[in-house]
Amino acid sequence: MNLSQDIKQKAVELGFDAAGVTDAGSLDERQFRFFSDWLACGFAGRMDYMHKDLEKRTNPARHLEGAQSVICVGLNYKPAEQKEISPSSNVPAGRAANWAQYEDYHIFIKKLLCRLVEFISGAAGKSFKYKICVDSAGLAERAMAARAGLGFIGKNHTLISPRSGAQIFLGEIITDLRLQADVPIEDGCSGCNRCVSACPTGALRPDGQFDANRCISYLTIEYKGQIPAELTGKIGDRLFGCDECVLACPWCERSPACGNKEFKFYSGRARLDLNKILSLNKETFRAEFAGSVLERCGVEGLKRNARICLANIEGRTRKAGQ
Repeated sequence: MNLSQDIKQKAVELGFDAAGVTDAGSLDERQFRFFSDWLACGFAGRMDYMHKDLEKRTNPARHLEGAQSVICVGLNYKPAEQKEISPSSNVPAGRAANWAQYEDYHIFIKKLLCRLVEFISGAAGKSFKYKICVDSAGLAERAMAARAGLGFIGKNHTLISPRSGAQIFLGEIITDLRLQADVPIEDGCSGCNRCVSACPTGALRPDGQFDANRCISYLTIEYKGQIPAELTGKIGDRLFGCDECVLACPWCERSPACGNKEFKFYSGRARLDLNKILSLNKETFRAEFAGSVLERCGVEGLKRNARICLANIEGRTRKAGQ
């Protein structure tokens, strides 16, 4: 095997579900225009960081001087089938998205990528430069992963792997090593629109655009203001994030569960006691969710979401009793 193949095999041995290689060139003009038009339309909401240094976000070589290749990896996070866990049948509970029920994936994936770099150091037989990226590094990682053959970007705007489904965390190593690149795979959405139909708020627009301003994941995690009244009822009991467009995907239905046993999963975070959330202060919040992505929206943000969930649950109960 060549070095590129050795690296991909080692990535799988370390616990990743997929690995591929692409060159460190910038996104093609079509992809760049689609992304810049998305920003110009205001579909990024208040995620101002998305507007910063667009050239760097779409060009791996801007992250590392002399970059030649990008090693892309994917980690399947689909939970194993389990009984729905609720604090109590009489206690109102809010749902957390599947990906939020694991330990912080940023830290976990970075650790695995560091181990992969150690392997490359020995296998390459020479010194090399590299930069590890996981989500927050400011790189168009889904586009890079698609170019590296890990999957295709679906109508739900997530990376979809025919083998691992649509619930995938991504990570990258940008390096000055010249590696053999992989070939992208074909789009697998064909005439399917199940994700678009499943979106509770219409964030997945019929024209193919994604409007983050209406996305429940964005509203319950990234958005720091008062959520518009027209959308609060559509949030339902979703306390943190939303899985609807992913779970509706046929590729998700037929994919296996997460097979990495080192990736800690907390089944008790599937449904969380809303009254308990409202009783948290900064200290108890940190203690409860240390090492979890749930820390991301802060205690006040989670309380805001809990109040919305409670109002929706109470409204649903009243309606059922009429």
